[in-house]
Amino acid sequence: EAISFSEVDYEGVRLPHDDPVVVTLMIELFTTKRILIDSGSSADILYKHAFDQLRIPVDQLKPVKTPIVGFAGEMVNPLGSIDLSVVAGTTPRQTQVQMT
Repeated sequence: EAISFSEVDYEGVRLPHDDPVVVTLMIELFTTKRILIDSGSSADILYKHAFDQLRIPVDQLKPVKTPIVGFAGEMVNPLGSIDLSVVAGTTPRQTQVQMT
């Protein structure tokens, strides 16, 4: 299902705006808070601290040879990539997807 917003959601918001959207998702059965949704980004990034808290062994990461440009413009070499189960929403309006 599409995630959409109605006029009620704009109550108290000064338009036009480009505020970031921050959500809470369930990743690998852990509630993960303060996830920034950046519609201009083509990468799904999980910082090492959050990855460590998921208790996933580093040896499950697939090697990544291509560096990415960090949020401050610096080149960053990722530790790797991994497919994780992500759940958004609550029953009965819930969806589960595999994300890399």
